[in-house]
Amino acid sequence: MLVLELALRELDGSAYVAVRHAEYDYFTWFIGLVFLPTIVTVVMFVITTYKAHSPLRRPALLALGLIVVAIAITLAVNGPINVEQLSWSTQSPPADWAAVRDRWQIAHAVRTLALILALVALSAPATARRTGHSTDEA
Repeated sequence: MLVLELALRELDGSAYVAVRHAEYDYFTWFIGLVFLPTIVTVVMFVITTYKAHSPLRRPALLALGLIVVAIAITLAVNGPINVEQLSWSTQSPPADWAAVRDRWQIAHAVRTLALILALVALSAPATARRTGHSTDEA
């Protein structure tokens, strides 16, 4: 996605709007399909680790918190911009299309970082066990 987002910065308004419209046709259903099992799995993992008093409860809770941050960014910034862009015309994009694109891309970068950190939080304990480092709480 980074390559695509950087490439979009080179487009004029009409081409940018056309690409964004095409993205919605393919990505919207995919994101919805992936989101539900992900959030359910992480919530169940948090519940399971708390019930078991597992040392994995902190990384699980951290991952859930980061996913919630990503959801909040989506609901506050990216989602409303996506809806707004659906009504844009490829023949006459709004005058502030580049500013809106920049806001979307910044929010997307922050959201992506939060999700990467969530993955790291969930992966780190498994990696530590393989390398012989302990993740037990003091």
